Amino acid sequence: MTITVASRLNRIKPSPTLAVTARAAKLKAEGHDIVGLGAGEPDFDTPVHIAEAGIAAIRAGATRYTNVDGTPELKDAIIQKFARDNALTYTRPQILVSSGAKQTIYNLCMALLDPDDEVIIPAPYWVSYPDMVLLADGKPVIVSAGASQGYKITAAQLEAAITPKTRLFILNSPSNPTGAAYTRAELIALGEVLARHPRVVIGTDDMYEHIWWGPEAFTSLVTACPDLYERTVTINGVSKSYAMTGWRIGYCGGPQNLITAMATIQGQSTSNASSISQKASVAALNGDQQCVADMNKAYKARHDHLVAGLNDLPGVSCLAGFGTFYAFADVTGAMTKLGCADDNAFAEKLINEALVAVVPGSGFGAPGHMRLSFACSMETLDKALARLRKLL
Repeated sequence: MTITVASRLNRIKPSPTLAVTARAAKLKAEGHDIVGLGAGEPDFDTPVHIAEAGIAAIRAGATRYTNVDGTPELKDAIIQKFARDNALTYTRPQILVSSGAKQTIYNLCMALLDPDDEVIIPAPYWVSYPDMVLLADGKPVIVSAGASQGYKITAAQLEAAITPKTRLFILNSPSNPTGAAYTRAELIALGEVLARHPRVVIGTDDMYEHIWWGPEAFTSLVTACPDLYERTVTINGVSKSYAMTGWRIGYCGGPQNLITAMATIQGQSTSNASSISQKASVAALNGDQQCVADMNKAYKARHDHLVAGLNDLPGVSCLAGFGTFYAFADVTGAMTKLGCADDNAFAEKLINEALVAVVPGSGFGAPGHMRLSFACSMETLDKALARLRKLL
């Protein structure tokens, strides 16, 4: 008997980043010496004081349901974080805690979008944005920005993309996959466009805020454009900055009525995020932030090393980023050299012949590129570069 699945599955595709990670893990299990640069996951352990807070929560019996939208204790820590780092003021009803920022963004799409509402997504984009929009019956409108403009869209491009059907604009800075980040001046220019279109809600994905080495301080969109406060959802989480990917805690601050709607969606899907993870996240946000600075220092060194190494390879060009733990390389020349029809074939050749796993750029809306994660040791990066150099 064949079970027919819902037709909505035809709209979306499996996550290419998760697919590459699973493929690399399978090959490793079969005994192949795979260098995996696909996963966007810190190689650091969760800092001890944060892990100890989780252990203490278990021992104290904090293992029951919490409020769907998060514990008051964690909400207060998030409110303090937004005030401290972003000069943003929220109250508890304006905060939602979810099982990762991915769920936060999915909640936003489900709570906001009606059929055929348009969502502007700059490309290169994080792989899940378009598919979450499609699952919510919306229409992704992709606005592309290549290397010549630093992988950042302009105010003019944003203006040209907005129509009467535009309902949401998603901005990710610093960006997964490129590491590119918008300056305060660039954010203000985008904000001036958005100010002319009051129906458009803004979702800012600030997940990599603290993995940052840009020439100026990190600025969130609504910090630069406070007039957009009433229609901006500022999204963040503990996964990347605190090496807490498996703890699954994302959060956001935004307009109370929209946050309430998002909590309603969550209440009929997962309910609350893990009670133990919420306790640990309080320790992360309220505790000593030196651990974040130490990890960031290591990421910056790896970034510099990998970008230099990639630019030394024939047929490869890679812009320096301002944050995240990804390098995004243009490999069109290398593809031609190896006779690869597209970046998917190129990535397949890398894993089969060089035993290096990367994610093709087409999954991020940027064909002819590849994303390499440097959330790994320098030794691993050197091993990968040596193998790529030999193949090319």
